[in-house]
Amino acid sequence: MEATTSPAPLASAPPVDTSGLYRDITGFAHDAPAWLQHLLEVWTELGLVLFGVLFAAAWWRARRADSRALAVAVLAPLATALAYVVSELLKSVIDEERPCRAVSGAVRSLAECPPHGDWSFPSNHATIAGASAVALALIWRGLGWLTLPLALLMAFSRVFVGVHYPFDVAVGLALGALVAFLVIRLLPPPLARLITAMRTSPNAAVRWCVGPGPAAHAYAAVR
Repeated sequence: MEATTSPAPLASAPPVDTSGLYRDITGFAHDAPAWLQHLLEVWTELGLVLFGVLFAAAWWRARRADSRALAVAVLAPLATALAYVVSELLKSVIDEERPCRAVSGAVRSLAECPPHGDWSFPSNHATIAGASAVALALIWRGLGWLTLPLALLMAFSRVFVGVHYPFDVAVGLALGALVAFLVIRLLPPPLARLITAMRTSPNAAVRWCVGPGPAAHAYAAVR
């Protein structure tokens, strides 16, 4: 008896049809100057590195602040990681094919089209960008003027290089922002209590990680 193989599962259609806008943006990308194409191709990945550097800077800065401020700085990258996990779970439920493969009449994507099975909705990059931007703005008052435009640019770059629909990145931004906001609003109190205890730990490495807090600087100022 001959073995039969089951057909590969079909990808679902986009939840909202933004294929027309996708064609417009990718068409603009192909007509854009080479330097702009290269800039956004690089930024689509480099932005993740920059957000990581900002998280590290925020943690270092918060070591000299009160326990709640440091708790928020510690939670920020964790909230971003959680947002990424949520976006991956959604991808496993909504099997949306990449527009660089599915949209007829579109120009060739600037970036290599991900393989079939690496689904499109929502955009992981946009989710991480949205979570990072909101988390950093909540940690570091006044930083939102930098992080929010950077997140929008990263989301746009994913459409520009041709690997996501506009709706994918819009939902990714909103999802990341929501997860980060909820985590940072709900979880700091118990972590702040732990940090307060860690600041009196006999272990020097533990004390270095959480920093001296504001009390040490107040003591130094009156000496």
